[in-house]
Amino acid sequence: MPDALVRLHQLTVQFDDRPVVDRVEMAVRRGDIITIIGPNGAGKTTLIKAVLGIQKPSSGKVSLANSLVIGYVPQHLSLEATLPLSVRRFMLLSGRSDAECEAALERTGVRHLLDASVHHLSGGEKQRLLLARALARRPDLLVLDEPAQGVDINGQAALYDLIRQLRDELNCGVIMISHDLHLVMAATDKVICLNQHVCCSGYPADISHDPAFIETFGHQVAESLAVYHHNHNHRHNLHGDVVTSTDVQGACDHEHH
Repeated sequence: MPDALVRLHQLTVQFDDRPVVDRVEMAVRRGDIITIIGPNGAGKTTLIKAVLGIQKPSSGKVSLANSLVIGYVPQHLSLEATLPLSVRRFMLLSGRSDAECEAALERTGVRHLLDASVHHLSGGEKQRLLLARALARRPDLLVLDEPAQGVDINGQAALYDLIRQLRDELNCGVIMISHDLHLVMAATDKVICLNQHVCCSGYPADISHDPAFIETFGHQVAESLAVYHHNHNHRHNLHGDVVTSTDVQGACDHEHH
């Protein structure tokens, strides 16, 4: 795939001769939002580290487009509690200009926190700060490890919506790791289910019916996801309940194509 931003070919990572990631094939192009799901210990974070160049493959290959700029949003913001650090200073540590940092914070909705202490931010505010730091790089590829970690359900839906908007504005590719299966099914273009190897992949509307998905997550999860992917002219809230008002906060439109 010559136009791929990143391509994994038979990527394998072993620890103590045990494959944590086993012969994975994946390609991400501009405009793609690809979400990697899987049980704990499935190798999701190790795969991301290989894309970022942090983890060396045991075999196989990671190919990146020339001059590729990656914006990375880690799962947690870990800082020394005694270190005084404002949002402004944290952003400037990225090496971007003050104007670039402020513009990125404005776009992610947290510019008003410019002079606040990073230690005093809520979970959602921290995630938007981390997204702003990645955005300031004007990335070709956004890599997000559990971007909605520590964010309430309404905040999660808004955050995933923002990620889709940024994908369109930057014309970038997006790789996400997520365990929020219900929300991610509405937020992504393609799902890759990883359990060391790729056990199944495809469009969100189809993957919950895949036998490998059902084997990994169980019938109950698969059946609960199916409600999001049938043809209908009504709406569901984020818990899957039918709602009649188009103004109910948190309701999502889903249409099977």
